[in-house]
Parts: sequence; C-alpha cells; structure tokens
Amino acid sequence: MENTTPATPQKLLTPLELTLMEGRVIETIRTIYDPEIPVNIYELGLIYNIDITPQAEVSIRMTLTSPGCPVATTLPPEVQNRVEDLEDVALCNVDVVWDPPWNMDMMSEEAKLDLGFF
Repeated sequence: MENTTPATPQKLLTPLELTLMEGRVIETIRTIYDPEIPVNIYELGLIYNIDITPQAEVSIRMTLTSPGCPVATTLPPEVQNRVEDLEDVALCNVDVVWDPPWNMDMMSEEAKLDLGFF
C-alpha cells in the first residue's frame, strides 16, 4: 500500500532568522573577489539586491563591471554555489542584470579607499 501521508511542511524562517541569514549571505559574498580588481564584489557594488523568502530561498540580482567581463560565465555561478553552501539556505538563484549599468559611483567608500580614489 502506498503512503499517502503529506510531506511535512518546511519550517518557515522568522523575521529575525531572515535578517540573520541576510547577514550571512552578505558576509559570504564579501569573500568573493573580482579577479581584476582587489575588492570584493559586494563593496564593488555589483550586488544590486538580495531577497530571501521565509522558505530560505535566496534571490540575488547582480551585475558585472562590463558585459565583456572575463568572469561573466564563472562569477555568477560562484556566488550561487557559495550562498547555497550556507547552512539553512534551500536554494539560490542569481540573475545578472545590466540595468542600471555598473559604474564606479556604485562602489562603497571602503572600496574607493582600497583602490586609492581618495
């Protein structure tokens, strides 16, 4: 006889857990560097949006420094894989967008200091 018991629903994240997970996602992204620029991609301003659902599904909107960026095929999957490796993350979807186009004004003050723009 086939088991017809419905699957146990996944525990939903509380608002506090969502905030804590977002912090862990950001810290993870801060460990990823553009190989041509010695600054992490978060401080470079390449991450436009991080959205986390109560089901622990992470969606990231990001861009690259240019459409012809040499890491265009490797950087987004690296972000996805690193975030999916975090404890309690169910999945991660990374969308690369070109609007608005990235420019140096999107860098954090820290990144500008690191690169000697001040």
